[in-house]
Amino acid sequence: MNFTIEVADLENPIQAKALVEILDSYARGPAGQNEPLSARVRSTLVRGLAEHPSATVLLAFAESEPVGTAVCLWGFSTFAGMPSVNIHDLAVLPAFQRRGIGKALLAEVERRARERGCCKITLEVHDTNQGAKGLYRSAGFGPWDLPTLFVSKRL
Repeated sequence: MNFTIEVADLENPIQAKALVEILDSYARGPAGQNEPLSARVRSTLVRGLAEHPSATVLLAFAESEPVGTAVCLWGFSTFAGMPSVNIHDLAVLPAFQRRGIGKALLAEVERRARERGCCKITLEVHDTNQGAKGLYRSAGFGPWDLPTLFVSKRL
């Protein structure tokens, strides 16, 4: 399968719509929230990412069809004193999974992170998401013990 990865043009209505659809597909599944994105999220997501100063959105295209995304937020590691990046979402449409697209998206994030002098790439994955965990392990993510819990407080 031929595919390419590029920075999403969130001003392009086709790419903007595709991003929402890819993330909605992910949200509907067990690795997401088992329900679609809300109407509010669907209407504010693209604008919010476009206006966020540290966001980079990558889109993977099979031929000219958007089929996957990596939504990244650039940060800073105070312990390392260097930039870092968090992959907030990595999603590939179900019909295109297991074809190397997720792996290629991870590699492109890593390339960009190294280019920026980042010390690490972080991400979160649900413990039950065996497919994603396998992908992340194969890309060198770890360790896989539980030294840190990721918690949140809804506002």
